[in-house]
Amino acid sequence: MGNIRSLEKVTAWDRSTAIHLLSRTLFGFTNEDVNFALSMSIDDYVDNYLLSDLHEPQSPGFWVNDTDSYNNSVRSRELTYWWYNLMLTQGHSFREKMVLFWHNHFVSELSVVKLPQRMYHQNRLFRQNAFGNFKELTKQITVDPAMLIYLDNTKNRKEDPNENYARELMELFTLGIGNYTENDIVEAARALTGWQVEGLQSYFNPDRFDDSQKTFMNETGNFNHEDIIEIIFKKPEVASYICRKLYKEFVYFEPDENVVDQLASIFRDNNYELKPVLSTLLKSTLLQSEEIIGAKIKSPIEFIISLTKQLKLTSPNYEYMRDIANDIGQTLFSPPNVAGWEGDKTWINTNTLPARHIFSDRIINGDRSPLKILEYARNYESSEDAEKFIDEIADIFFVYKLSDGRKEYLMELLLDGAAVYDWSTYNENAEARLISFFKSLCRLSEYQLT
Repeated sequence: MGNIRSLEKVTAWDRSTAIHLLSRTLFGFTNEDVNFALSMSIDDYVDNYLLSDLHEPQSPGFWVNDTDSYNNSVRSRELTYWWYNLMLTQGHSFREKMVLFWHNHFVSELSVVKLPQRMYHQNRLFRQNAFGNFKELTKQITVDPAMLIYLDNTKNRKEDPNENYARELMELFTLGIGNYTENDIVEAARALTGWQVEGLQSYFNPDRFDDSQKTFMNETGNFNHEDIIEIIFKKPEVASYICRKLYKEFVYFEPDENVVDQLASIFRDNNYELKPVLSTLLKSTLLQSEEIIGAKIKSPIEFIISLTKQLKLTSPNYEYMRDIANDIGQTLFSPPNVAGWEGDKTWINTNTLPARHIFSDRIINGDRSPLKILEYARNYESSEDAEKFIDEIADIFFVYKLSDGRKEYLMELLLDGAAVYDWSTYNENAEARLISFFKSLCRLSEYQLT
């Protein structure tokens, strides 16, 4: 991966280019989605669809503004199902992937925050700012009730400063280790005093605020939280830190520092607006590099939602999806710690890979889904031509061309000893063959990649 990569815009906007772009920006896609993307230029598709500012979705229910803590376990499930549904019905918008990115960046855990209502409002904040201004999002998340509780900033007062949020603000959220001092943490904590939470609202209590002079990153003044963030964002490392995370999340887990520098320059030049950075990245030849395509392991949520969307399940079993997500390592609203999910190779191990296979098997069998495999197969124009059918399915389920050996293996499963010309979805044993075919397809190592 040592080759010099380019952020120049791709010149070939074709089926393979579109498929890989969709695989990195959506939670799964269908043949119709690919055709829609190709019905316009890459500029139109990325800027007017993937990065579009959608209307805010309807909330999971009236309870999101109710401070009653009764039945929180049920409400946390409803909140998860609601987000699953948004991922499945996101259309041609990158927004939900970015909401998950921010959820794993500005981490809070429901077990600490207690009320799912607070987690809903934090999730809403991420959605409102998904493609917005990173500095503004940082200011808002700093006084977000869930975050104030999660990192103990409600306990931060002038008589007894608590440094938890001040440390993570710099270490994990904006700068990264090595770009601040211990004294900066001490002084930032003093500037972050005064904030408390009542119910679902945060408020500033001046009696708890340290209004004396602070010296932070070589500047002195009676700083508050916004002043601290403004000073942090004067450091060029902020742009590099976030662009490195964007690269690792949407391109490859080992960032190319040359590209990170280019993205960071765009970020700074646009006053920390995200859209120019994301637009450049998504249209780049970098994203379409041969070594990048299929080089990321699907996260548990990507795996579950993508399969559900690819199989066009309109009434999915959200409870089963949530249970499996727990088993394979990604419970929404419950990251493992303040650093979030590590991702990449940690997603796959001797426990989680078999659990992924169990999920896909049961969905395809129809045990835990409303899937009717014959009806699904007949949605494809090529359904009565075995060779073309395998090609068309592979086009949607995999981001790069399968080897001849893999295709031969899938053909044997589909035909089950019959001749190619004898294949039809109307054969007596077609349903059993299709189930075996799709189960084996989703068990291939290539299906775990995006």
